[in-house]
Amino acid sequence: MKVALLSYDFGEYCVRLASALRQMADVLLLLRHQLVGPHLSVLDPQVNFHPFEKPRLRQARRQILVGLDLLSHLKAFDPDVIHLQQGHLWFNGFLPLLRRYPLVITVHDPRRHLGDAGGRKTPQTITDFGFRQASQLIVHAEQSKRLVVGESGAPADIVHVVPHITLGTGPTVPPHDNGSTVLFFGRIWEYKGLEYLIRAEPLITAEVADARIVIAGQGEDFSRYRRMMVHPDRFTVYNEYVSEEASSELFQQASVVVLPYVEASQSGVIPLAYTFMKPVVATGVGGLPEMVEDGRTGYVVPPRDERALAAAVVRLLRNQPLRRQLGLNGKRKLDAECAPPVIARQTFDVYTRALGRRPAATN
Repeated sequence: MKVALLSYDFGEYCVRLASALRQMADVLLLLRHQLVGPHLSVLDPQVNFHPFEKPRLRQARRQILVGLDLLSHLKAFDPDVIHLQQGHLWFNGFLPLLRRYPLVITVHDPRRHLGDAGGRKTPQTITDFGFRQASQLIVHAEQSKRLVVGESGAPADIVHVVPHITLGTGPTVPPHDNGSTVLFFGRIWEYKGLEYLIRAEPLITAEVADARIVIAGQGEDFSRYRRMMVHPDRFTVYNEYVSEEASSELFQQASVVVLPYVEASQSGVIPLAYTFMKPVVATGVGGLPEMVEDGRTGYVVPPRDERALAAAVVRLLRNQPLRRQLGLNGKRKLDAECAPPVIARQTFDVYTRALGRRPAATN
């Protein structure tokens, strides 16, 4: 089978998926070149890789030229299946020109999230238009499937739940932590619920005197979050792009990884935390409870509840054996459900459905 994997974003995700798929198919990877650099060492050299530039959305002429270039490479490769990640404001307009090829789309976010300024640049009608062009859709959680079926109108039998692929390269044994570091990692938008972690800080530090909260990521104006801090000295903030090397250090040093989201579809932060054998405290929104097994790989708490959030964090900070066990459980879950070969096999089965064939039998 020949598979063309195309994405304007999701760099590491695509590199790891393309490399794993290469074991069972010929793969063309069309990906923004800036996204590949940090992960070039894990890209299978047999993957046919074509990098491209991603112009600003308002640069119409350049967007059209990039789209035409991608169209040319796709037709030259003549794939059996095209696999697009999420879609794109401009490239979705080219999809009708590719109708001869079965199209699979991975829906990372069925709907725009609260405060996501980047997501607002693409109207939901354009996103849904792209979804309707697909013969098969992939989502990362059952909750996302219900949303795609209910709001985008996709038939349930073409929507498949495939977990988020493993990200990062973690240690082989649980890294040492100081029992006091709480990590919030990733893009900072209103739906991430960072304000509730900030509100939880006085409750956490009242019980664990040396606790520190590390915030790493960029997004909306951070000044409003600084104004919320009761004890600014308890926070370490990296309000910037975080490199792969720096993120690895942050996860290794973390005692607990916290996702205080008020809404969500899924999150790549959870697989990353499990890669580094860290327990996760997440809110029970979207697909997060499907990835965090309450009491086994971390804790699930109600959204917008800083007291419940603080209690779960304190419980983990006070109990090193518990942190270690939940972190190990998370790594085992990741290896069993999200390892690249596992995800590639499930994805390949979706491709066979897109071709109108039954999924290949697995051993």
